[in-house]
Amino acid sequence: MAIEKTDVHSHKGCVASVPIFNHLEEQQLDEIMVTVRSIAYRKGELIYRAGDESDSLYIVNKGKIRIYRLSESGKEQLVRILNPGEFTGELALFKEAKHEAYAEAMQETGICMIKRTDLQAFLMKYPSISLKILSEFSNRLDESEKLTTRIVTENVETRLAVYLAECISDISSSKVFTLPTSKKDLAAYLGTTPETISRKLTILEEQGYIKQMEHKKIEIVDIDGLLLL
Repeated sequence: MAIEKTDVHSHKGCVASVPIFNHLEEQQLDEIMVTVRSIAYRKGELIYRAGDESDSLYIVNKGKIRIYRLSESGKEQLVRILNPGEFTGELALFKEAKHEAYAEAMQETGICMIKRTDLQAFLMKYPSISLKILSEFSNRLDESEKLTTRIVTENVETRLAVYLAECISDISSSKVFTLPTSKKDLAAYLGTTPETISRKLTILEEQGYIKQMEHKKIEIVDIDGLLLL
């Protein structure tokens, strides 16, 4: 069961960590903070489901959220994984609508929620927030188009290789990372099956490109070779 918290310091830390707000001055952050609600979710709990009214912006303060859709046959399609500082529900800022996807806590997760009416007032008062949101929309559209192109034009092994390489794109020294999602979700994201993901990971390991470790950790052994697949 979700638990609402009223910790003001938690509110401020959550708001200040988000790229769409972290450029604001202290006084402006304090103004936004007053409208924020903090809610804690346990692993597996839904933040929202398809069909629910979309009227708030949800910011991840800690933990992880997976956004997914269900096909008519009931098959899950992973849309994205949200980490601390990232957000969902942004379409609610521009129109009254219903959620078309599900948002589920992947672990103990804390979110900050801002209602549409409050955020719209801030957008009018501080136009720089709108520009930051548009920038995020652009990034997500770019990621979506890249993934669609890969699914249509590339084989599963190449899609998986690129995904693994991107997992360390922000890491300057270490080539070891924890797979950020389950094989089931990764398979849905890359348009294949969990069995195929397991088989392809084994093949990549046998070919010397990666090394699979305990607790979903993977070491990239040959990044150049991986990107040439």
